[in-house]
Amino acid sequence: MNAITRPRYTPVLRRLHWLTAILIVLAYVLIEQRGIFPRGSGGRVAMMQGHFWVGISIFLLVWVRLAARVRGGAPAITPPLDKITGMASKLMHLVLYAFFIVMPLLGLATVWTDGKEIMIPFTSIVLPALLPENEELAHQLEDLHGTIGEVFYWVIGAHVLAALWHHFGRHDDTLKRML
Repeated sequence: MNAITRPRYTPVLRRLHWLTAILIVLAYVLIEQRGIFPRGSGGRVAMMQGHFWVGISIFLLVWVRLAARVRGGAPAITPPLDKITGMASKLMHLVLYAFFIVMPLLGLATVWTDGKEIMIPFTSIVLPALLPENEELAHQLEDLHGTIGEVFYWVIGAHVLAALWHHFGRHDDTLKRML
């Protein structure tokens, strides 16, 4: 796809980007702070359910984002990137989108194979489990989900640092395109 010649992403893509960023931070806060509540307490369950639903929201939002990106394209970076930097940028975005899809699916698979329930907020409705209970698999999936989540602290940090490098080091309009 050819780069679009406008200076910024469409308003929809900019809003979706920042909404995704907020939801990612919220998902991390919810899971990292669940320990302030004792196991089995209502507060801890609320933190976990919040984490699950934020993850599901990210999963749904990524498809809207991808459709908007296909429809809206990406504005060209000025000055243009060299070939290696351009490929690194594309790889970074591919990895981020894969994360937004894989992590919620791993989370759902973990919960279902662990025999836990995911309640629809503010109702007594439980999402039906699509996988059979399997404690050993649940532990493996939970470990994988946690490991990928920890790796993504670094990937997200690299994404932020790259945006800052483009703005303050390279002096291009990469960051401005998303503001």
